[in-house]
Amino acid sequence: MTTNPGTVRVPYTGGEKESLHASLNRHRDAVLWKLEGLDDEQVRRVMTPSGTNLLGLVKHLASVEYGWFCSTFGREVEPLWFDPFKAEDMSAGQGETTAQIVEFYGRARAAADRTIDELSLDDLGKSWNGTTVSLRWVLIRMVEETSRHAGHMDIVRELIDGGAGDHRPG
Repeated sequence: MTTNPGTVRVPYTGGEKESLHASLNRHRDAVLWKLEGLDDEQVRRVMTPSGTNLLGLVKHLASVEYGWFCSTFGREVEPLWFDPFKAEDMSAGQGETTAQIVEFYGRARAAADRTIDELSLDDLGKSWNGTTVSLRWVLIRMVEETSRHAGHMDIVRELIDGGAGDHRPG
């Protein structure tokens, strides 16, 4: 499902699409790395007044991968068991397991990757709010979104057990 985050690099001379996709994958892998070695209580532990926790951020990122890459471009999205428009994607419910949410993120990534592979950067779609956007814009948006939340996860992980870093060494 993922590659070693320490080995994912943005190519120094790659094409635009290849570089954007590599950057997104680098941050996606960092998100999963932040869960490694933690138990169920730790990944669910609320560490900020707003309720931020590691597992909720992964669930949120999965829902926005489906939203931006799939819904925007008329691609299939698996049925969601929560309402992201009511911020139900920002936390893990009682019956949701870590494995279930990590697997959900993996499926969202795979669906998003199919869209990225099959479309050109200039292909257009209509977002959830009715705005026409290009695949290029969505890739940039998701690099921003994923890196921002990976940074949040870095801070939360440091508060939990002292682990810090933007990407796995290696």
